[in-house]
Amino acid sequence: MNVRFLGGVREVGRSAVLVNDALLLDYGMKAGTPPGFPVGSVDPDAVVVSHGHLDHVGTVPALLSGEARPPIHWTPPTRELALTLARDTLKLQGGSYNCPFTENDVKRVTEVSRTHAYGETFETADHEVTFYNAGHIPGSAHVLVDDGETRLLYTGDFHVDDRPGDDADPSRTDRDGTPVRGQRLVSGTTARPDADVVVCESTYADVEREDRSVVEERFVESVRTTLWEGGTVVVPAFAIGRTQEMLLVCEAHDIPCYVDGMGQQVTEMLRRHPEFVRDPDALARATSHARFVTGRDGQRRRIAEQNAAIVTTSGMLSGGPAMTYVPEIRSNPTNKIAMTGYQVEGTPGRELLETGSAEIDGRVMPVGAQVEQHDFSAHADRDGLLEFLGAYRDARILVNHGDRCERFARELAERGFDASAPALGDEIAV
Repeated sequence: MNVRFLGGVREVGRSAVLVNDALLLDYGMKAGTPPGFPVGSVDPDAVVVSHGHLDHVGTVPALLSGEARPPIHWTPPTRELALTLARDTLKLQGGSYNCPFTENDVKRVTEVSRTHAYGETFETADHEVTFYNAGHIPGSAHVLVDDGETRLLYTGDFHVDDRPGDDADPSRTDRDGTPVRGQRLVSGTTARPDADVVVCESTYADVEREDRSVVEERFVESVRTTLWEGGTVVVPAFAIGRTQEMLLVCEAHDIPCYVDGMGQQVTEMLRRHPEFVRDPDALARATSHARFVTGRDGQRRRIAEQNAAIVTTSGMLSGGPAMTYVPEIRSNPTNKIAMTGYQVEGTPGRELLETGSAEIDGRVMPVGAQVEQHDFSAHADRDGLLEFLGAYRDARILVNHGDRCERFARELAERGFDASAPALGDEIAV
């Protein structure tokens, strides 16, 4: 088996892996202005997408811009999320860069789409492929590829639940009383299919994260304090996964909240796929608890004066309704901006955390409101990665999707793994 890395190696973004010059795993986009795209030209016989985040699926429609019509395989939620992101990309490009696909290319995606459930094995491009729940966002999948000689496991992005412990928060349970030891939205991965090679993400390979119950408790206490003091909390959140997680947290702790941006549409869509979320009833309650913002900037300015949490896109302050909310609340030190996700270098969110100011809608704005970072990541941390890879001590490990891939690969090698970190453009025989 030959594996070529077209993106997402020694970086976070534009994931793209080509297997045997025939099967393309993901084809994403890297956040930035302008955004980054996978390198080289590619003409796959088929495409398999691990999940519906921009860095894994953002450039997929461009594969249909010529005469080729490769089938695209994914889970049902990933299909809908990919189409939502593609249409949003077309809407937001605004001439700032040349989008690599057109509206017609997006329409073609629906013609070649093939959806699959977890555990279902299908054949495509002379390979057998099976999806397993990756526990990252609804519909996210580990992708097992078998060419008849080698079995390759592409982890995509994944999350594992916290280990059971005596200090588990008894209030964090499903409706049947099962403790929730990870995300409220989806259960962590338990899949460990046999594989000869593992292409493993490493986003948080150098982070040892606190239990989710501790992170959640600290966030809730912070929000409640600000609301008690008469302030407003803006909660920038990724539309896919993070918005729904924050709505579930707000409902569970009776925090008044609004939801704005693309996260509204995604929330309603995910409710149509109850088999891909941990507790569909809890998501329904969270949706009813939140107040959906249906107006424009005038309504948003009024909401910014409310004693409530506002869960809104974009999660990195690079667009969306946050462009209205942050300027409205930034001057009052009682107010708060509670970041909930990874901030890519060069984004306004990262700038705000590091400097206390950010470029919002073309203006550099000092922010007097409090700024906090809460780690609600849907990625496995260092312990989770090591726990997962413990099942693959006899496999070859290729580390990708991280800022410090080489360092993590060296550490794995010191622990006895056959591990390395491919570079951009590398083609490796496995």
